Amino acid sequence: MFSYVSLESRVPPTHQLRGIKSPLDEALAGMSRDFDRVYASEGRPSIPPERLVRASTLQILYSIRSERLLCEQLDYNLLFRWFVGLSIDEPLQTTSSSLNAPSMVVPRRSSRTMCGISCRHFASSRLRS
Repeated sequence: MFSYVSLESRVPPTHQLRGIKSPLDEALAGMSRDFDRVYASEGRPSIPPERLVRASTLQILYSIRSERLLCEQLDYNLLFRWFVGLSIDEPLQTTSSSLNAPSMVVPRRSSRTMCGISCRHFASSRLRS
């Protein structure tokens, strides 16, 4: 199947996740050196930690109760695929412990900060609408 429509164009300009994605991307860009130091260059390719943090953010914001359900949503939900950085036809790279990795890679303070940014924006935009 061929698609000529990008995920970016499928997300409405006023959607709440657009306001969360930018500050989260900036926070993750500032942490990329830390991620590079932690991940090995040899062995099986790992899931990019930025994607894991974005997926965990969705799990928190949308109250998804398990990693299995989150992976199911990521498999077919175009909005979630866009937010995490997956293309329409990109397969999910999952392992039994893949979504628990952010707690090992991202310092707790940093992950709390990123989730705090996301939650504050989400809550304030819900109050405005």
